[in-house]
Amino acid sequence: MTDPLNPIDFQHGDSDKDAKFEPLTPADKPKSQWRRWHLPVLIFFAVASYLIITRRQAPVPYLSDEGAIFGTFYHLTYQATDHLKEGVEAELQRVDSSLSMFNPSSVISRMNRGEDVRADSLFRAVFDLAQRVSEATGGAFDITVAPLVNAWGFGFKNGALPDSTQVDSLRRLIGYRRVSLTEDGRLLRDDPRIILDCSAVAKGFGVDVVANYLRRQGVSNFMVEIGGEVVVSGRNPKGEPWHVGVNKPVDDPSGQSNALETVLELTDKAMATSGNYRNYYTTSDGRRVAHPIDPATGYPVQHSLLSATVLAPTCAEADAFATSFMVMGLDSARSVLGRHPELQVFFIYNSLGTTRTFSTVR
Repeated sequence: MTDPLNPIDFQHGDSDKDAKFEPLTPADKPKSQWRRWHLPVLIFFAVASYLIITRRQAPVPYLSDEGAIFGTFYHLTYQATDHLKEGVEAELQRVDSSLSMFNPSSVISRMNRGEDVRADSLFRAVFDLAQRVSEATGGAFDITVAPLVNAWGFGFKNGALPDSTQVDSLRRLIGYRRVSLTEDGRLLRDDPRIILDCSAVAKGFGVDVVANYLRRQGVSNFMVEIGGEVVVSGRNPKGEPWHVGVNKPVDDPSGQSNALETVLELTDKAMATSGNYRNYYTTSDGRRVAHPIDPATGYPVQHSLLSATVLAPTCAEADAFATSFMVMGLDSARSVLGRHPELQVFFIYNSLGTTRTFSTVR
């Protein structure tokens, strides 16, 4: 009788005596273990390789962020794997801490109060740029114009409209050549009552600071916009140049009108627009008072130029020149363009009751 537990029952030799059980030897053991785990390992590496290749081939998404700064709003669109809002807002706070007249602890506020404070790198960069643009525009751009801006109700103080005597008195405190920075960053002024206002360039400068931050993070396709001032780089989500609109100069103090005069296709450009169609008011006797103040006369400008859009290498330059051109008017602005080929413009002006445009945008 055959033992049911005998291994030979499971062999298929010619006879019982020919059938035998061969146990694994030590040499066979590693081979057996490899057979047990090599397949899962191969599967793991195959899946991992697929995921890596797929991730590399997948397009990097375009992200959007927005928030409030400088009394207005910022909007960002950029191509990156992660949101960069925290870093962007940290950069914007640096600008605010240096240049905001509405921040009592900012560098410019402390300087205006006569405190012994030194300019930081941001303030010095804006101050130097402002002085260069002032020279280029014959003083049409002037960061000492704040007392007049305030007197006419467009600055950080409001009051009754000034009469000619007040205007003449305030003009004695105006002049970009009357201020300078020492090597160690201290503000020198020939009258302690002179105050600085960088509002006409700070927004554009803030756009540049954010754009440079994105570049340092390796972002090459983006649009940064703060209160209408813009820097674009690379391509938009459709792979095309960025499309940036220029508003029609429609009377709109609320800033809600979105009617466009034209749309510009831009890449690797900075753009700023200044106009007299939003920031204005009407007096009780029906006079219209717009915010561009001529430092030379002390009065709001009265001419045919309604809107000045400027393209420049940096948004701070575009911002400053757009403000200057609104002060200068069409003919004087065109004469400046002849000396500054790095600038392109899109002007909207009134000619005998008809709205016309002048453009050098290529």
